[in-house]
Amino acid sequence: MKGMVHFRIRSLITAVCLLPCAARGMLSQPALPAKARADSAKVPAPLFTTKDAVAATLFGIGLVAMFPLDERLAKHLTNPGAQANKFFKNASTGVEWIASPGAYVIGGSLYAVGRLGHFERIADLGWHGTEAVFVADAVTYALKGINGRARPFVSNDTNPHNFKLFGGFSNSDRQSFPSGHATSAFAAAAAVTAETGTWWPKSTWVVGPLMYGGATMVGLSRMYHNKHWASDVVLGAAIGTFSGWKIVQYAHAHPTPLDKAMLGGHVAVLPTADGQWALTWTGEW
Repeated sequence: MKGMVHFRIRSLITAVCLLPCAARGMLSQPALPAKARADSAKVPAPLFTTKDAVAATLFGIGLVAMFPLDERLAKHLTNPGAQANKFFKNASTGVEWIASPGAYVIGGSLYAVGRLGHFERIADLGWHGTEAVFVADAVTYALKGINGRARPFVSNDTNPHNFKLFGGFSNSDRQSFPSGHATSAFAAAAAVTAETGTWWPKSTWVVGPLMYGGATMVGLSRMYHNKHWASDVVLGAAIGTFSGWKIVQYAHAHPTPLDKAMLGGHVAVLPTADGQWALTWTGEW
């Protein structure tokens, strides 16, 4: 039985890490001749396609597969032996910070460096990554409140089916489904992978595993700290991945006034009349 649980944990790690990469590769469009690209550019690409539905189905299958394993995986990751491991304990805390609030800190810093240094791609990466995390977190907050699922520690890892409609809005112990940290981590990972993929198309198979692998560690750390079930992490991964993909896709195909304002104009640090310094933005809204 112990060997079976180890196998299932390894399977969870592999599935959550590689599914977004495989789906991204499956959904990517093949290179088109110059004339075909010019013709297709005249027609705005739809936000959601049949291929997106296929990817959503794969995530759905993964989610359903995790429900029967929630209790076993929770007990395995929270057993005294695993909890006594100092490396796991320190590493899990660090990767959680990278996801929240780290995703906003890192994204905001990249955006600031890109704008002030006039590095357009860095600014794109920082802004779209932050945008994706914000959208994903908003969706997750609503679902947490509506689902009202009790966190594992509430029942000592014995009742993964404890849901209470709208219970999550008034009780933080019922904000388990989905995992917010996993959502933020996968949104950032998906946005970075998609953004760099527009610069270097073949980079997806290098950047993707690194980013999604890190995001998977965030999800496992939340399970290790007994704050989330495995199915919470899978749903968070799905929401975050789609948010990252779609924010980058839509922002490049249909930039909103906010995107134009944040990525357009001229940003500089200039001296003021009283001898201080001010961050200035010049452009059109």
